[in-house]
Amino acid sequence: MPGLRTGDDGVTRCWWAGSDPIMLAYHDDEWGRPERNPTMLFELLTLESFQSGLSWITILRKREAFRAAFDGFDAARVAAYGEEDVQRLLGDAGIVRNRAKIEAAIANARAIEALGTPLANVLWDFAPPPRPRPREVDEIPASTDESQTLSRELKRRGFRFLGPTTVYAFMQAAGLVDDHVAGCERAP
Repeated sequence: MPGLRTGDDGVTRCWWAGSDPIMLAYHDDEWGRPERNPTMLFELLTLESFQSGLSWITILRKREAFRAAFDGFDAARVAAYGEEDVQRLLGDAGIVRNRAKIEAAIANARAIEALGTPLANVLWDFAPPPRPRPREVDEIPASTDESQTLSRELKRRGFRFLGPTTVYAFMQAAGLVDDHVAGCERAP
């Protein structure tokens, strides 16, 4: 069936999981599972924004370096970063060294700290109602009305580098939507 791939381990998964052990673990253990932990939500938002223009495997391979560089994605700590930290991050070969994305991550941490309500509440308010599971790759959108609305809301609240396509990828990763293709053994 289009959109599925059976791995060497005999498990049928969404096509994008490929065969790289990092991608397989991400697909099997994390992607699409409902996430409400504020640290994990900040991490996923940040990683998705850094992924723009790059492959997801590049980001996953650098994930531990990102965690170390951004203090475990502790939003309060990242919100306190200044120019010295920006320079430190720009010099860190373990992460993606893009000034705009680094500055956006810091701005987003500050926006989280200014919310006055849990981040999960803001994000999950935009989760769409369940829909039929996609059967093929072309049934999975790049963005949706909900991701466009959430993107606008995040921008209104001071978040940066989170357009509708990036926000939709985040919604998939954090389980706000479930886009495991029908027949994937990890589909709930």
